[in-house]
Amino acid sequence: MTRAYPTGLPDVPDLPGRSSAPASAERPVHPTEHDEVAAAGSELIGGPVGRRAAADPGGWWTPVRVVALLGLGMFVLGMIQKVPCFNGAWFSGQTSQYVRACYSDIPHLFVGRGFADGLVPYFDHIPDRLSDGMAYLEYPVLTGVFMEVASWMTPGGDLQWREQMYWMVNSGMLMVCAAVLFVCATRTHRNRPWDGLFVALAPALALTATVNWDLLAVALTAASLLMWSRARPLAAGVLIGLATAAKLYPVLLLGPLLVLCWRAGRLGAFARALSGAAAAWLCVNLPVMLLAPQGWSKFYSFSQERPVDFGSIWLIISQRTGSPLPDANLYGTLLMVLGCAGIAVLALRAPRRPRLAQLALLVVALFIVTNKVYSPQYVLWLIPLAALARPKWRDVLIWQACEVIYFLGIWLYLAYTGSGDKHQGLPTEGYQLVIMIHLLGTLYLCAVVVRDALKPERDVVRRDGSDDPGGGVLDRAPDVFTLGARAQRPAPSAGAIPYRQARVHWGARPAEPH
Repeated sequence: MTRAYPTGLPDVPDLPGRSSAPASAERPVHPTEHDEVAAAGSELIGGPVGRRAAADPGGWWTPVRVVALLGLGMFVLGMIQKVPCFNGAWFSGQTSQYVRACYSDIPHLFVGRGFADGLVPYFDHIPDRLSDGMAYLEYPVLTGVFMEVASWMTPGGDLQWREQMYWMVNSGMLMVCAAVLFVCATRTHRNRPWDGLFVALAPALALTATVNWDLLAVALTAASLLMWSRARPLAAGVLIGLATAAKLYPVLLLGPLLVLCWRAGRLGAFARALSGAAAAWLCVNLPVMLLAPQGWSKFYSFSQERPVDFGSIWLIISQRTGSPLPDANLYGTLLMVLGCAGIAVLALRAPRRPRLAQLALLVVALFIVTNKVYSPQYVLWLIPLAALARPKWRDVLIWQACEVIYFLGIWLYLAYTGSGDKHQGLPTEGYQLVIMIHLLGTLYLCAVVVRDALKPERDVVRRDGSDDPGGGVLDRAPDVFTLGARAQRPAPSAGAIPYRQARVHWGARPAEPH
């Protein structure tokens, strides 16, 4: 272990919220100038941006508005894709909704978790006739609140109509979450607003947005990354805590924050984020934990006891060996711990401090790959992280293609297993191949991110002289601790621009720097 104090670099003021960046890094990056796929695709709308284009054209069509509108359009297309199920396939037998690839948990759990009968999540025991043995709601508290609020807004009528309306109400609420996600993804990297298109145009997002409630946690996580990029660690921590109260995976972001703050000597910022996350999580969970401990703990006990399930590498091993793999939790935990240790070493040994989005993607992807279940909507967890970590259309499209294949494959496999002797759909061997395609696509994305961390000159975000535009207090901070060789980073320019007190703009163009 060595302590690294970069030499030969101008002094950087040791202020927790100060960021320095060369003036070139403040110029918005046009994707058609740097990405061959974007340049080719732009031919449909007139070609790449020209040399006479204004740096800041003004007007109503700002990047954040364009991205948000395109994203909401894709969201609506995803809702349209569910129309065959909305019109009857959800209610006319199991295989029909799988054959049409329009399944959603939302209408089924309206009845199956007691919302149709007015049961209160976590407090009221769910009868076995409704839930097939699930005594309490198996979702984290904030997601349960989201589901309950949607049930309050669902109009009356016959049961099928209420199920349809429950899906519609939830879809409207999830659309708001999607809008927040698009805005946050666009604003996080201050000089790369068009990277939000990687989120807005992601086909997997359109297909899975209304399958479950994951968009709530994804939007809160994206908002936390925006707050961190604006050097507001306490607000970022509060949002991470709220996101963790909706889904477990956002807590993983605290690991990359710890390692990066350690390397940069910004542990005070990490402490503020950690305290904010703990306080927010407790504010949501503590009342239910104290008043309904059995219902509150169901999510955690169910996650622990759940057998090997769809989409995981453990399912392939189980099916090929004929073993139920009762120790899958242990194996997955060991791999997760070893993988996190490897990511920490990467963060501390890389020649230049990796960007926060890069490490966040790696740790969440590791959790996905080692987990004993992979539901189709889990792809939502990675989409905004991929847009920030590797904004390269070729790589994102390769990964998205693998995820779309998996989305279709799981429904065809369920159609096969639910069609009895007819065997209509994808057999077990075909589904195993689809799982491997999903895993290889995720590992490919991780591989190019690791390469970028080890060879920063290959990182498209850093080609204009940027360090970590989403790093907040970490952006261009000098290293104080590394493992191995002394770290390197570019010197900040003399005209560095602090943005400690920069306001977060929700849809408007940022003010010109002074």
